[in-house]
Amino acid sequence: MRNLITDVAGLKVGNATDLALASGVTTVVFDRPTTASVDVRGGGPGTRETDLLAPDTTVDAVHALTLSGGSAFGIDACAGVMAALAEQGIGFAIGDARIPIVPGCVLFDLINGGDKNWGRFAPYRDLGYRAAGNAGLDFPLGTVGAGTGATTAILKGGLGSASVRAASGHMVGAIVAVNAVGSVNVGDGPHFWAAPFERDGEFGGLGLPSPLPAPRLAPPMKGIPAVEEPAAATLANTTIAIVATDAVLTKAQCKRLAVMAQDGLARAIWPVHTPLDGDTVFAAATGFKPLAEPVRDLAWIGVAAVEALARACARGVYEASALPQPGAIPSWRDSWER
Repeated sequence: MRNLITDVAGLKVGNATDLALASGVTTVVFDRPTTASVDVRGGGPGTRETDLLAPDTTVDAVHALTLSGGSAFGIDACAGVMAALAEQGIGFAIGDARIPIVPGCVLFDLINGGDKNWGRFAPYRDLGYRAAGNAGLDFPLGTVGAGTGATTAILKGGLGSASVRAASGHMVGAIVAVNAVGSVNVGDGPHFWAAPFERDGEFGGLGLPSPLPAPRLAPPMKGIPAVEEPAAATLANTTIAIVATDAVLTKAQCKRLAVMAQDGLARAIWPVHTPLDGDTVFAAATGFKPLAEPVRDLAWIGVAAVEALARACARGVYEASALPQPGAIPSWRDSWER
């Protein structure tokens, strides 16, 4: 067990990171065509080819799923992943043509101090190509890939991952780039909202504060002074994620899994799914282990996905390091590790 999404059989993860750009790309590449769907809850999403993941559409499998920085420019990362797969002859077959199916989504990291003066074409297609070429079973967390330029309300965001075996016996994993308008931490302190799910001190072992602070109707939110007009930075958000299982699922069941998995964001980030986020969760089933009892087992897999995604969010912030640009938002370790 790596405590990574790659504990799920049938997939690999690749990252491409550019610290000068303060952005990057993460892709999950599947060993074979894989059933997937998606659920979008944020008010400002940026996505590619999510319509074909609906249960009533024709294409029944994907070859990769991609998370990227760069806002709408980052959608080009999917084209880079497609190019890498096409070179290997991978794709949806239509006659002699092979079309790699690579849905994806993006987060906003364009005003984090990185050098975004890239000229005519943004670099995300090349970053996507590099990420696909780097795909493997082991990968770092924190300020890497799609989490490179990510931030939260009070601390540096980042790329997180976690895994768990569901009560049904199926393996479930999650990977997430945490770039929330809200916070993964309780109030202004070091404790994580996901603390009840933590395993083996994976994000500090602090538990929840006692007593819990009183509820705040105006919690910390990125770019929003407590009672003043929203600033431009308010729109610089979105948490994007992929959950995966080794179960055999239909697209409709993957859709339900993606819906359930969104609760992992809700258990780890406060507030979440706001008009200022584009929160998007993909769900994929690599098809190695059938369901013994479809309704019950899918429910258990969904419960495991909630836990894995909540823990992944906390790990992404816990493992992050501050960007090298002047005035960069501090990391959790900068703020709390002594």
